[in-house]
Amino acid sequence: MPSKKEAIWSKFSNHLKVGDIFEAKVGYVEDYGAFVHLRFPDGFYHLTGMVHVSEVSWDLVQDVRDILSAGDDVKVKIINIDREKSRITLSIKQLEDDPLLETLDKVIPQDGSLNPGSLGINEESNIEPLPGLETIFQELLREEGIDDVRINRQGFEKRVVSQDLQLWLSNAPPADKTFVLLARAGRQVQEIQLTTSLDQEGIKKALQRVLERVP
Repeated sequence: MPSKKEAIWSKFSNHLKVGDIFEAKVGYVEDYGAFVHLRFPDGFYHLTGMVHVSEVSWDLVQDVRDILSAGDDVKVKIINIDREKSRITLSIKQLEDDPLLETLDKVIPQDGSLNPGSLGINEESNIEPLPGLETIFQELLREEGIDDVRINRQGFEKRVVSQDLQLWLSNAPPADKTFVLLARAGRQVQEIQLTTSLDQEGIKKALQRVLERVP
């Protein structure tokens, strides 16, 4: 005969799917994550899931206890359900957009005026590439169809998402065979102009090859 805990899991987990959003209450908090009780439509908290430290905020969080405390009301999104182990993985940060996912213009406005706490630098300035970028640039120029790679401008975010170098293709539409790459490390963000005859898919593949070559 299933235990009471198994019976509750079986009854209520069937109503859950990845992507569902719940009002919830924080149960207990460790440095690596928070255990959060999901509030069901009947007003009761039948199941508990975990928000890992990496899913608490787009800011870099060292210890979840700096952000969340037992009893806090939060809104969470289900990002994984392991039915074999009766585990629910939750995210708080995925209910907000990554502040830089689309474009650098949230950091540097188009007209060149500065946001408080951000810094825009024009093209004439000598911008020092983020650590590791120069090697990536050299490798990109070895790829067929890529003619030029240059840093266009940079800014500083108010938050730290990751200390490690991140590089991705912006969704901004290309202008005159020029695509925009974004690089981020710590609070520093750089916008890179890529002059190429490749299409968006071709650039993504070239970028993937380069990142596999560069340690």
